[in-house]
Parts: sequence; C-alpha cells; structure tokens
Amino acid sequence: MKILFATTNPAKVERYVPKLQEKGVEVLTLKDIDKNIHVEETGKNALENAYIKAKAYYDITKITTIGMDNNLFIEELPEEKQPGTHVRRVNGRTLNDDEMIDYYTGLVKEYGGKLTAKWVYGMVIYNGKETKEYTWNKNHFYFIDKVCEKRNPGYPLDSISIAPEYHNKYFVELTEQEKNSKESNVDNVIQFIMENI
Repeated sequence: MKILFATTNPAKVERYVPKLQEKGVEVLTLKDIDKNIHVEETGKNALENAYIKAKAYYDITKITTIGMDNNLFIEELPEEKQPGTHVRRVNGRTLNDDEMIDYYTGLVKEYGGKLTAKWVYGMVIYNGKETKEYTWNKNHFYFIDKVCEKRNPGYPLDSISIAPEYHNKYFVELTEQEKNSKESNVDNVIQFIMENI
C-alpha cells in the first residue's frame, strides 16, 4: 500500500513514517513528489485544515493522502491572542522555528513567566471517495521563557515546553520511552491509519 503524508514538518515525518514503514506501508512525503503545492489552510480547526491538505494533495497526485494539523491553546491568553490554527502564522507572517521560539517566549514573559498550554491534533485520510478523521490532544504541560539549547526541527516549541510529570523536563529532552509514554497516542494514530488506508 502506498500513501502520501502531506507534511513538510520533519518532526511529523520522523514520528510516524518509520512506524508505518515497519508495517509494510510505502509512505511518500512532499519531498518525494515533484510538485510544489501551496495549500491555503482556511479551516476553523485542526480537522478542517487536515482535510484541506489531504484533499488538495490527493486531487493532484491521486494517491491516498494523510493530512495533519495541530492547534494550540494557551490558558492565560485572551481570545484575540490565542494561536489556535495559526501557531506559525503571526500578524500575517509565517514564522520559522527560531522566530516561533522568540515569539512564544515573549508571550511567556508578557503573561507572567509560565503559560499553561494544550495541543489539539487532527488527522484526515482522504482517498478520493471517503474521508476518515481522527483527533486527539496533549495537555498538562506549560511553556517557559528559558529556552533549552536542544532543538527538535519542525517542533520548535518543544524547546520551551515543560512536562511536569517527568520532573519538569523539556519535551525536547524526554527519552524515547518517556515520549512514548507521554504520547501513547502515537500507537493509536498508527492503528487509525492502518485501519483506514
């Protein structure tokens, strides 16, 4: 079985592609197809954006496509400052990894030194006929303004995200076992994909 994972995020590729390949799935990423496609993410939430991406890439490639998006909510921020679907897009600009770290540590400083955060994820598999959806979240963590030197390309906020259940370690410093425990949903996501491709 061949599928296309419609993401340019290296962290998402690293997290899911090897597990799918272990199960015998041939996974193409956007680097593997010779197409430069710009998708306008106009959805109101992670699932809508995931669908927009999956459908756009399927329509061009005719390969069953996985789209994925995540939304960020921060307890202490007023509604007008909530990132929501615009985690990387701030004031009309798309931020690179370093700019994201600068922007979010600035918010931490502005709003008291620690921000309680929650990620909401959406994944859609589209094959031209059917749409399958899956959503999950990661909460119970916070952002601080002291940046870890270690980086996770594609997930820059892991360098300012703290996991209280692991003795306040940065996400980027969690061991593979701790990540798997914290993100037990990875197995559920793989199962969702395998059941719907």
